Amino acid sequence: QVQLVESGGGSVQAGGSLRLSCAASGNIFSINAMAWHRRAPGKQRELVAAITSGGSTNYADSVKGRFTISRDTAKNTVYLYMNSLKPEDTAVYYCNADLRTLSSRRDYWGQGTQVTVSS
Repeated sequence: QVQLVESGGGSVQAGGSLRLSCAASGNIFSINAMAWHRRAPGKQRELVAAITSGGSTNYADSVKGRFTISRDTAKNTVYLYMNSLKPEDTAVYYCNADLRTLSSRRDYWGQGTQVTVSS
């Protein structure tokens, strides 16, 4: 069984910073890409940032230059450093991992963590 557990969400004023963490645990053979998505109220879920096993990253245009994704391969953990936060960054943030167990390869999702940015 595989679990993704997120932490680090909370409330912050505009211009502030937060760091999100997501740790994958369980019968993991290997992890390919890991990513952060978000869903704002009344909007569809969107990709925020992703990082491959080789360390390549990509970001949504709306967060480029403000957010940084990184990964600790040894700990099966991905981080999202969020700086210069804006009210429009308010959303539930979800961690995602494309990983392989001994029996299959599929996407796994965390339970989500709330980020609220006030003006």
